[in-house]
Amino acid sequence: MDILIKTIQVLLALSILILVHELGHFCFAKMFRIRVEKFYLFFDWGFALFKWKPKKSETEYGIGWLPLGGYCKIAGMVDESMDTDALKSEPKPWEFRSKPAWQRLLVMAGGVIFNFLLAIVIYIILLLGWGKSYIKNSDAAVYTSPLAYEMGFRNGDKIIGFDDYTPEDFSALSADLLHEQAETATVLRGGDTVKIDLGDDYIPKILQQKQPIFGIAVPFVVDEVIEGSLNEGVFLPGDSLVAVNGQEMTYFQDIRQYLSGYKDTTVTISVVRDGAPIDLKARTDTSGLIKVTTRMPDVITTKEYNVLTAIPAGIKLTFSTIGSYLKELKLIFNPETEAYKEVGTFISIGSIFPEKWDWMRFWNISALLSIMLGVMNLLPIPALDGGHILFTLYEMVTRRKPSDKFLIAAQAIGMILLLMLMVLAFWNDLRNFIF
Repeated sequence: MDILIKTIQVLLALSILILVHELGHFCFAKMFRIRVEKFYLFFDWGFALFKWKPKKSETEYGIGWLPLGGYCKIAGMVDESMDTDALKSEPKPWEFRSKPAWQRLLVMAGGVIFNFLLAIVIYIILLLGWGKSYIKNSDAAVYTSPLAYEMGFRNGDKIIGFDDYTPEDFSALSADLLHEQAETATVLRGGDTVKIDLGDDYIPKILQQKQPIFGIAVPFVVDEVIEGSLNEGVFLPGDSLVAVNGQEMTYFQDIRQYLSGYKDTTVTISVVRDGAPIDLKARTDTSGLIKVTTRMPDVITTKEYNVLTAIPAGIKLTFSTIGSYLKELKLIFNPETEAYKEVGTFISIGSIFPEKWDWMRFWNISALLSIMLGVMNLLPIPALDGGHILFTLYEMVTRRKPSDKFLIAAQAIGMILLLMLMVLAFWNDLRNFIF
């Protein structure tokens, strides 16, 4: 059932994003009176699952069988269909190739524009409905993974910056470190400012972790003793655990890991109660638990929005996400980072959706995917919108239009490059999820 829910979420999200993207091309084409021959969700190579052509309309609408995208077939344009028969005749007034360059530029950019607009709308609605909850980086200390420890970070460090960049959101620390490709990190450790030399080989190691290398350090402060616990009357709410069996440790993660090695036995736990240190004899159960709940740090900040504040915040969030994704692409195109090994297909996309349906997370992920789709389509690869935009800009600058023969050849090369990228993505998914 979990796999089914993930699959439905992936198909629904991609269907929405592809429809919106192709609708962008469609709307600008119609605005400039360019004929649209086909408007399809998914590819219909060989046959279509559904097709419909209204009376007195030049456009056929349909759903293909291959869920690898969709397309808007515009008359007089060299596209992924590689249908060049119409190009052999003289340009017609309603054809793409007969329109001025600025109109063709907007038609080609329409899909990307609509993807970014969709992300803005989604973020505005999310901010209005749920607000924004986050942990200020200045309010929390890190609990290190083994890799973070190897890099020089220590439990309880407060990260001040990566090179000249100052992180704001604690949950984005790992991503910020990757995006900045920082050489140094500055932390606050025990009241002292410490600079850490990160070296130049940590990026592939972080990517291999497939999860953040920083957790939030949680001081072990007793919230309540679970009813029926062997330690009723031993601990009191507000007790701060500072040592176990004489070994200093203050964080929940450390104490929990240590106690897992002491099952069904008595341990000495040092606590601070009302400002005074006390040694207590506590009993662990067969799982190494002392059966108390931990008081979580009050570090989550929630900001509420109204219509007037949500609109600029949604726009700002969209453009900051675009900037972050561009930094991720920079990592992918740098062979030394080995980030290209993380490029994936629908399997990878499906892994980021939750196993239980959550509308807030669904739309949050959909907004991110919409931005990713828009940015990817801006890449200057001939088979993508970015390639067409590049050729149109060349024409506008030089006043020389690339020949149809050149555009056809470029489109073929672009399709080969995309096929190679798909093979790489498929292999990465096989390696990551199967082998």
